[in-house]
Amino acid sequence: MPYGLAARQRAIAAFSPRDAERLPAYDAAIETAAGVLRDLVLRTPPNAGGGIVELLRSGLIGRRLLRLGLEEQRLLVDLFTKSAADFLGGWFESEVVKGALAFDGIVGAYAAPSTPGTAYVLLHHCFGEVNGKSGVWGHAIGGMGAVSGALRRSAEASGAVVRTSAAVRHVVVAGGKASGVELESGERIAARAVAANVGPKLLFRDLIGEEAVAPEVRRRFLAIRTGSGTFRMNVALSELPDFLCRPGGVVQDHHGSGIVIGPTLDYLERAYLDARTDGWSRKPVVEMLIPSTLDDSLAPAGRHVASLFVQHVAPHLPAPRSWEDPAEKQRFADLVIDTVSEHAPNFRASVIARQVLSPLDLERRFGLVDGDIFHGQLGLDQLFATRPVMGFANYRLPLPGLYLCGSGAHPGGGVTGAPGHNAAREIIRDLRLRRR
Repeated sequence: MPYGLAARQRAIAAFSPRDAERLPAYDAAIETAAGVLRDLVLRTPPNAGGGIVELLRSGLIGRRLLRLGLEEQRLLVDLFTKSAADFLGGWFESEVVKGALAFDGIVGAYAAPSTPGTAYVLLHHCFGEVNGKSGVWGHAIGGMGAVSGALRRSAEASGAVVRTSAAVRHVVVAGGKASGVELESGERIAARAVAANVGPKLLFRDLIGEEAVAPEVRRRFLAIRTGSGTFRMNVALSELPDFLCRPGGVVQDHHGSGIVIGPTLDYLERAYLDARTDGWSRKPVVEMLIPSTLDDSLAPAGRHVASLFVQHVAPHLPAPRSWEDPAEKQRFADLVIDTVSEHAPNFRASVIARQVLSPLDLERRFGLVDGDIFHGQLGLDQLFATRPVMGFANYRLPLPGLYLCGSGAHPGGGVTGAPGHNAAREIIRDLRLRRR
């Protein structure tokens, strides 16, 4: 039985007994599709124009899919082509239930649940696995920086030299190949292979000279669709949110879960339409996580920290407004606080401090073009063999010696390490061939 199924069925039965009965079959269908996806996650996609090797690779993948039963194939077609709203409408009747499940279909997508392709985004958020439990997410003790710290220690134990605060000015090109990087300090670092973990659009826009690749190739990379509709806030709290639907100021199960303010499918739809028209949602969708309920190293005793992952905002506000204006950012941040306070009346008074990050802040601080948390939207034209651009899906970029190892490569965003794992495999393969 999937983790927490009985409890989830009881919660759903309050809105629709029929939907509660349908939940186990829905979970099984998603797990089936996620299992197929997991099988592809650590594979290098077939690369268009790559010759016989790529044909063989695509044949192997095709045979894997052909072994699926007809109903499983239908399920995959639904998930890869339909909107989240249409897909969920085939399973459930309650708008509340569909809204709760459709949230995964719009996270980081800057799309409405009625947008074709959002069913895949929903699936993308369900194929993860933590400690043998599929479809779940984990919390890194010490915060997300602990993941980077663990990677650094592992790399250094294997002999790597890790440098921070060493911004790259551009990729050095010599003889038509990537031969290293030049830092903002002017220092040059030579390399047999350069692995880029920045978004491919930023890489070709800012770090590779126009003359280094063919104009049409560069145009393709600069045309990658970006923009998550994401606004991030981190807040320090004097007390836990006391929700009207789950009263109480002491730690309860829901405080340690993902708390989503997105009551219905229609609410999610309107949030997107508002952002497209006015620049941001008048009633935003908010996912709140309170990691200090699970990790007491993050806040003093009796205090808490929470992250607010907010949808939707336009990556670029309608002119003459701009995210360059601090007042725009603070006005929307106030609206987010008000939105949470409608559901937890003590929230506004409990906020001790807040950090606010607009799409522009996400780009300038983390290199996420248009605030895109996935380094490129997860549309059908930007997945698998067409991610980031058709012809360069095998982690090798137009410059020999240059590789893509981040979320802009297959299988896309999420804290999985899969793009880096796959890119490392291809880099090692190429270096061995060169030695021979």
